[in-house]
Amino acid sequence: MRHTRIKAAIAVLGLTLSLAACGDAGSDDEGGNDVEVKENAADDFEDGTYMKELAEAGKITVGVKYDQPGLGFKGATADVPSGFDVEIAKLLVADLGIDPEDTDATTWEETVSDNREPFLTEGKVDLVLASYSITDERRQVVGQTGPYFTTGQQLLVPADSDVESIDDLKGQEVCSVTGSTSIDRINEKGAKGVGFDSYSECVQKVLDGTVAAMSTDGSILAGFAAQNEGQLKVVGDEFSEERIGVGYSLEHPEMCEWINGVLEESFEDGSWAKAFEDTLGPSGVETPDPPALDECPAA
Repeated sequence: MRHTRIKAAIAVLGLTLSLAACGDAGSDDEGGNDVEVKENAADDFEDGTYMKELAEAGKITVGVKYDQPGLGFKGATADVPSGFDVEIAKLLVADLGIDPEDTDATTWEETVSDNREPFLTEGKVDLVLASYSITDERRQVVGQTGPYFTTGQQLLVPADSDVESIDDLKGQEVCSVTGSTSIDRINEKGAKGVGFDSYSECVQKVLDGTVAAMSTDGSILAGFAAQNEGQLKVVGDEFSEERIGVGYSLEHPEMCEWINGVLEESFEDGSWAKAFEDTLGPSGVETPDPPALDECPAA
């Protein structure tokens, strides 16, 4: 099948303190990556499927984060967000024959932790790739498949803090974003979880001393540590396993097998690894093996 090759701009972001001197986290700097947009994609899908409907319409709306350097980030001058979540989303969009760089065809909708399920159930977005941990509770409301990435929860504290683990924060306030599973983990560990609307707001509370620490996936924290070189650091072992997946509406259960098929192909042809290396790789994070995909429920 013939493909149209397009240029996909991505941000190259420093994510660890060791590379914080690069100062790239959250910048609009662009690297390069190629995404192949499938031609005549609608012919590949059965009549009546939502994938065929999207392919024939040539339009899609994808929910992503805008404030997570390296995963989902949109700078003030950028037309398209960047990061690993976004790169995986581009593979799915391109498989539908839709150009992810064409903002008339692909709408990138800012999606915060608290509105991911509502956006899917209300039809405001067609897919969500927004550091979206797979949980049994969420699967009662929306479809989730993958995972395409696994990570774990850690702590972000002031650079001069003596905190070494979540055990040092029992009874103290630790922030994350409202609607995230991170708040539950913080409370389970004996600290007091405090929710804010955005990660950026939570980071600011750590910087000004309002809360003792911030906690969420380590990959997210490293990006903020790099953004605030010399002021913040990531500490502690991971105390959770987060399986990051793709969200879709339960009204379209056939999307699960399609999503898994695109992910499996990206694992095999190297595009998943390239997406990781181009976004999280510059931080020095070693590219992991792709995770095993969950089986889809019967459609």
